[in-house]
Amino acid sequence: MIPLSFSSGNLLADRRADYAEMLFETGEHKAAAELMGEALALAPEWVAGHFRHGEMLEQAGELAAAIEAWRKVLRLDPEDRLGAGLKLELHGALAGLQAAPSAFVETLFDQYAENFDEALVEKLAYRVPELLWQALKDLGRERFAHAVDLGCGTGLMGERLRIAASFLEGMDISGEMLKRAEAKRIYDRLSREDLLTLGALPREADLVTAADVFMYVGALAPIVDLVAASLQPGAVFAFSVETHEAPEEMVLRPSRRYAHSPVHVQALLAAAGFDIASFETATIRMDRGEPVQGLIVVAVRAGAAAVAGDVVMPEEAAERTESQ
Repeated sequence: MIPLSFSSGNLLADRRADYAEMLFETGEHKAAAELMGEALALAPEWVAGHFRHGEMLEQAGELAAAIEAWRKVLRLDPEDRLGAGLKLELHGALAGLQAAPSAFVETLFDQYAENFDEALVEKLAYRVPELLWQALKDLGRERFAHAVDLGCGTGLMGERLRIAASFLEGMDISGEMLKRAEAKRIYDRLSREDLLTLGALPREADLVTAADVFMYVGALAPIVDLVAASLQPGAVFAFSVETHEAPEEMVLRPSRRYAHSPVHVQALLAAAGFDIASFETATIRMDRGEPVQGLIVVAVRAGAAAVAGDVVMPEEAAERTESQ
């Protein structure tokens, strides 16, 4: 849920919205939705208000009205900064989305940037950076000339990579996250990039990481192919995904994050010319008190001698995953 954090510009509408939130928190979802509707009658162009109204209607069991509220959000804000399209897709009212809208991801992380580290690490037990770093160490890969940290955020992965990389580069879509990464002074270069439109990576990179990033990218083939085209043989690609056991290649969860099947991830890497060096399941964070399962993957660009340790072929990785 995206909190109602933007004012309508109408004091009376804001007051009614505040009362609606109070009702919603006490479980009076229908009354909350009705009062929020009254607020929107006073501020009919309020994008965040319509999105929140949809959430209240959804909880009140009025799904058709909720869908119409989210469609209203898209009409008012075609860039979809609040992710209404994902809500519509979850309820079968929109098809064909392959990724979270870039404007939604940017807005989401701009909002969370100030308290991101504390919320993720301390409250949600976020473990991906340490798990990826441990996987690299277990393979004997602890020194890199040029590391690229995709979706670097505030630098949680970069903090691990700094001791391993002679040159450390971070990329992220959120300007606010990049400000906090810059303040840590761990990156040699930072740039604002949208992974959905990224054209190339530095050819000299010998490590590319993506920690807890691909659940917003959705369809992974374009970014996997881009990384493969940029890396030289022997270079390393280390990343995480949320995982699921359904037959679909990827599914959109109520959290509005995408989860990917292990078999699909293996197939993408093989098709792009990667050998799988490490492919492990792990709890990567908590969400609403429940553990979130993910894959911690280290792959090596084919065409050179294997990294230290045995390179795991896709069929072997599948066997390991199934046995866990």
